Amino acid sequence: MQVVGLDIGFGFTKATDGRNQQIFKSVVGEAAEAAFTNPISLATESARAHRQITIGDEAYFIGETAEAGSRGRGFTLDQQQLLTRYARVLAAAALAPMVPSGEPLRVVTGLPISFLRRHRDGLAALLQQRHQVTLTNADGSKESKQIHVEKVRVIPQPFGALFRHMLNDQGKGAVQRFVTDKIGIIDIGFRTADYAISDRTRYSERGSQSSDAGISLAYTAIANNLTEQSGVQVELYRLYEAIDRGSIKIKGKRYDLNKLTERAFSALATRVATELNRLWADDWDLDAVIIAGGGGAALLPYLQPLIEHELIPVDADADSRLLNVQGYYRYGRHLWPNTPAQQGG
Repeated sequence: MQVVGLDIGFGFTKATDGRNQQIFKSVVGEAAEAAFTNPISLATESARAHRQITIGDEAYFIGETAEAGSRGRGFTLDQQQLLTRYARVLAAAALAPMVPSGEPLRVVTGLPISFLRRHRDGLAALLQQRHQVTLTNADGSKESKQIHVEKVRVIPQPFGALFRHMLNDQGKGAVQRFVTDKIGIIDIGFRTADYAISDRTRYSERGSQSSDAGISLAYTAIANNLTEQSGVQVELYRLYEAIDRGSIKIKGKRYDLNKLTERAFSALATRVATELNRLWADDWDLDAVIIAGGGGAALLPYLQPLIEHELIPVDADADSRLLNVQGYYRYGRHLWPNTPAQQGG
């Protein structure tokens, strides 16, 4: 029996069993048969993982493998489409490398607050079954596996970040203030911004909601500006590294992204602050606010002057994209305390 945290995000899919982790872009593409399988790159240590999975009669490239190698690629910002078209494939690709074939698996995952009531049962049913898959490695070798998901718990997405702070890897309380205080959570993902309040671990319906103020709004503004300058429509998932780098090359010309990014991030941070100030107008007694999500880390410098609460930012050495999924895992260990922790590397 094994516990895994799983986060099927619009931008990235993540999974962890407490020791190992998977993170890749939520892009699904058709798997093309390679004419040449020997790696050309000499950078063997830093080479991206090859992700190819077959479910039934369909073979898929996943994540960066799809971005680089698929002619037809699927990527969506629509929750219904994410669940119906891509979620099972993305989940299987994330879970398969971590679990022994056929071993019962218990999964904790999350949904944005606005999608929770409508999609919780459907997501649980989609995951809670036996998934027969075949993994294809970069050298063409294959491995068949059965992913046996025995139980699934779906929770409000931003509570993953809360549990990441509240619990340790054994699922036990680690920091008392997150149990006894009134904590706000701002979880800015790719498609949504989620605002939630935990009042001594009780979920506050009044102070919790989702909006579409995810970091993709800023990315879209940047992409639209690049289209005006270059005539090329850049897919949003191809901007991740370029924004971190501060520039992008299109048809041989390099475009500086620093000013565009600053303007877009500042505008989005203002929107987020306006939304939470309205939503939390009656919750002036918050003890602290957790900033979570990859978008939360990116917007933190812009949000700090706009939020009049004590902020608990992402640890400097932590990958902010993994906070929720790490919290899901820790909550799973809390739910199922007799499940042994994963051993090995």
